[in-house]
Amino acid sequence: MRQFAYKILEQEAFALYSRLQRVKPFSITETMVPAASVSVLAQRRVDSYLGKGRLRLKQLITDYILWLRKSYQQDTSISVAQRRFTHLRLKFNAVLSQFDIYSDVYTQRSEHETGIWLGGLDALAEDALQIETMQRRPPMICYLERGPGAAIRRAKTRLPGGGRNPVAIIRVPRERMIGSGIASSVVHEVGHQGAALLNLVDSLKAGMHSMQTIQNKHQTAWKLWSLWTSEIVADLWAINRLGVIATMGLIGVLSLPRPFVFRINTNDPHPFPWIRVILSCRMGAQIYPDKQWQRIEQLWMDLYPISNVDTQSRKIINILLDTADSFTDLIINKRFYSLKGKRLIDCLGAESRQPDQLRSLWNEIENKSIEITNMKPTLAFSVLGQAKVDNKLLASNEGKIISTLLRDWAVRRAMTCKC
Repeated sequence: MRQFAYKILEQEAFALYSRLQRVKPFSITETMVPAASVSVLAQRRVDSYLGKGRLRLKQLITDYILWLRKSYQQDTSISVAQRRFTHLRLKFNAVLSQFDIYSDVYTQRSEHETGIWLGGLDALAEDALQIETMQRRPPMICYLERGPGAAIRRAKTRLPGGGRNPVAIIRVPRERMIGSGIASSVVHEVGHQGAALLNLVDSLKAGMHSMQTIQNKHQTAWKLWSLWTSEIVADLWAINRLGVIATMGLIGVLSLPRPFVFRINTNDPHPFPWIRVILSCRMGAQIYPDKQWQRIEQLWMDLYPISNVDTQSRKIINILLDTADSFTDLIINKRFYSLKGKRLIDCLGAESRQPDQLRSLWNEIENKSIEITNMKPTLAFSVLGQAKVDNKLLASNEGKIISTLLRDWAVRRAMTCKC
């Protein structure tokens, strides 16, 4: 009976090895046109990372089989052998779960048109992360998923089962394809990656700690701003890169049933939707002075008036509004060591996203003096977003232009790729 049990475990271990042999690198399994492909660097890093995981697991399986044969001769308890096999199988499943993470991303690249759009979104994400003081930028990969919100699995963060993610993977809401709001989602998530690489959040929180001491009566507000810093910095990154469309895209995502818009959770790192939009308007107004920000803020207040909010929630809202301008001034004018003493707005191209400049560029595009396809992706989306807010661009035309832009960026990216 003992011999039978050992044989079963050995065969199960060989079965794991056999299944692992069928897990091939994406570079030889996925079919996609060049314009839809992820960058060569991203593909190399993903295949290298997963390849090392497969090699380690193959060695563990081999070691287990050798140990099993030796243990049988040494009369080791079968329960010990079973326990070791269970741990081995858990590691096997972890490797497969990591493979599936990237498989979902790669498979969409084979879909007609969608794959090329994703290639264009990769180009947008890469442009959004461009910053002079950032020496090493991780490859960016976008993919579509159901649901209203975007998300990012940042580079160097822990993967299920262990190990560090070799690339940044951005999940984009499928319902946002295809409109200028897609840029708001992508660039916000890029902002999370950029903030982590530049250590912006911890630096800002240190400044907010001193504000809690100075403004003693507003300690509750500053504690909440500190809790929400990560999301707000990502919003600031998007506003700097995209201008007004970053805020309008945020409104598109956060236009939820009223209870969700005013649901205040003091343990959630995400600001509740109502105050998040207000703060986005305040940041936009300070970076890009223009009457449009007051109109947008008033629009949001009309859509979600605070007149019927409960007393406790209104109290929190009021102290947040009292400190919103001070907080906005702090995060916009903060100078970071990682940016060589510069402000974030000095490094992300905000000077070329002023509303009047964007309006002028749109007029030149309409007069065919310049081609929007020759612009950098973030600037192109800024121009389109401003034109849309000014009611100079219809949604039907917007979709056609963005589809063309994503296709052109994807093709250009594939042609200039250094293989």
